Amino acid sequence: MRWRPSIRQNCWRHFPVSGEAAIVVASLIDDATSRIAAALGLTRRDARLDARVLAAHVLGVDAAWLVAHDTDPLTDTHVTAFESLLLRRLDGVPIAYLVGTREFYGRPFHVTPDVLIPRPDTELLVERALACIPSDQAVDVLDLGTGSGCIAITLALERPLARVTAVYRSAAAQAIARRNADILNAHVEFLTSDWFAALAGRRFDLIAGNPPYIAAADPHLARGDVRFEPLTALAAGRDGLADLRQLTAAARNHLRPGGVLLLEHGYDQADAVRALLRESGISRPQSWPDLAGIPRVSGGELSE
Repeated sequence: MRWRPSIRQNCWRHFPVSGEAAIVVASLIDDATSRIAAALGLTRRDARLDARVLAAHVLGVDAAWLVAHDTDPLTDTHVTAFESLLLRRLDGVPIAYLVGTREFYGRPFHVTPDVLIPRPDTELLVERALACIPSDQAVDVLDLGTGSGCIAITLALERPLARVTAVYRSAAAQAIARRNADILNAHVEFLTSDWFAALAGRRFDLIAGNPPYIAAADPHLARGDVRFEPLTALAAGRDGLADLRQLTAAARNHLRPGGVLLLEHGYDQADAVRALLRESGISRPQSWPDLAGIPRVSGGELSE
């Protein structure tokens, strides 16, 4: 393993505490920012955000506290704990796995390497789903491939009358999703199922899913944070469409007439997914762009 200087060797801004030099909050964050940027090729702004998230986690404080107490000295225990997490971040481990949470739709979700880390892009899928779920009716909603449960739980909390079911093939991931539902007090039915396998005879008013959609040979799978995330939640066959084909083909057997199917997909897959929707009998397929203007969610409805 390549030798890396420690926080103590790098931080030169010291304040006296009981006659000894002490590392302060600002120097801890500044040093970590430089090291993260250099090791991971991040912008200084992104690297500083990582450093501040780690510091807040170790100290058990919020971002405002870090600003107000930037000259506060740190204990050896805090410095050691921070250095341990920082070294793992320098090796590429995602921040969300290091601190154990990631915010999604304004709420904190517990995450581990058993689940995909929630991403802002997926909030578009939630927004489109919420637009289809009446706030004054008890409709049946299905979340396919729930992972951390962020989609199902958000829908259940935003539409309390909806009856939300969430499925995933991994029991370990289901445990994380159940924990998040308990913490956030969301009422969701969780089932361990390979897509629709455990849902024979059941139909829903809305089905939403964020299935794997990256081609198995895509070089991006060996870069950045995704190296540490579950491959089964990311890769889907030679062209990335294997699971999307399966879901679009089977969904019509689990939708009520007039029911809606919404699927997240890759940046260049909108045309292919709309074609799959048409082939499966889903009418009026369309796509919606994310904040960058990239089509990220496609869907349609089952004709009545």
